[in-house]
Amino acid sequence: MSDSLGSGPAPAPPAPPPQTTLRRRLAELRGPAAAPHPLDARALAALAANPGCRRRALLDGAGVDKAALASALGSPAPYGQSQFAFMRGNAFEAKVKADGGTELMRLLSERLGGQSPPPASDEVLVPELSAAGPEGRTARTALALREATEARAWALLDHPLLALEVAGSPAYLEPDAVVVRPDGRWTVVEIKSFPMIDGSADAAKVGAAARQAAVYVLALERVALHTAGAEVADRVLLVCPKDFSNLPAASVVDVRKQLSVTRRQLARLTRIEDIAAGLPEGTTFDLDRCSGEELTAAVESVAAAYAPECLSTCELAFHCRHRARAQGAVETLGRGVRGELGGLTTVGAVLAAAHGGAGDPADPTVGALRRAAALRAEALAAAKASREAVAGAVTESAPTESASTESAPPESAPTESAPTESAPTESANEAVTCR
Repeated sequence: MSDSLGSGPAPAPPAPPPQTTLRRRLAELRGPAAAPHPLDARALAALAANPGCRRRALLDGAGVDKAALASALGSPAPYGQSQFAFMRGNAFEAKVKADGGTELMRLLSERLGGQSPPPASDEVLVPELSAAGPEGRTARTALALREATEARAWALLDHPLLALEVAGSPAYLEPDAVVVRPDGRWTVVEIKSFPMIDGSADAAKVGAAARQAAVYVLALERVALHTAGAEVADRVLLVCPKDFSNLPAASVVDVRKQLSVTRRQLARLTRIEDIAAGLPEGTTFDLDRCSGEELTAAVESVAAAYAPECLSTCELAFHCRHRARAQGAVETLGRGVRGELGGLTTVGAVLAAAHGGAGDPADPTVGALRRAAALRAEALAAAKASREAVAGAVTESAPTESASTESAPPESAPTESAPTESAPTESANEAVTCR
């Protein structure tokens, strides 16, 4: 029958893809009854900022709820965004997108449009992106992008949903907005509530926003591959409150560096099966079945790359910091110090090398540590000698001060005949009586 329909002979059943085995293994690590925790743009950006952390790569790839895991380990992450910050951010975003995105289009034309005037509100398409489920919303977003690009018109996609394959499972990403230009260029818009004072904002916050926007650009590139005439801009529009007001201001952020880092990290995530294969037999992060000791052993079986910057981006950072401090790891001092110390990985090894108890004197790091220790000892000795000299001078001058104090005449005590406040009043009364 298949030959008569022109479909040819029935093909042999394909071998199961390796991603199916990976998904099964990650589900075992997460726990069969636990739903996968969604991997959003913030998590992907934080993962790209610390690409050497195999622990986070595995837990994020498996969809483990790191906040719940940190609480079970006894080291909950005491941070989060307040309700006031959420309300303020939502109100500012609604103001930027009001009236069909008129203000947003003005900012975009001002920063990226060159000499062309901003489009009128009736010239901007605002497609409806609602659909059933994340798969439906993702498909609807891709369709709206293709239709706007083919129409060669302005379009504003409010909170589109994009998908990015990460470790064999889709991660759903929701940027604040995506603008489609008539020339087919797609621009990511990031709206943040931190202020832009005198045209500049906090560098750390701008860097975090750039890493997050790079993830959106990467997901958009997957859609643009299947859309004729589409091009994803590698510069994003960052919109923040101007100074201390609620008026919007915009700045262009180049995310090419963040894009390359994110691509490289996602390429590493495709080898997450190798990380899982190196775990001890029976390792799982199932919060319902494992005790605190078992979860601790499971977490410690995966190598981490702790840095102080993790405290603001990872829920397990406090647990990792506690372990790093207990082991005397130099990572607690920061990435810069860790890079300067080379093969010295613990504080004890650094001190031993500095005081001549260990280390190769020919090693430049060991030589620098010993010179620093010698300078410190010299400075402490000089400070001690100075303190002793000052103490001796004070001791010698103490008997002279005591003798002068004894020879001094005692102060005369106040007499009882001193006039009181009532004296003038009594004299006045006597004067009146004489008259």
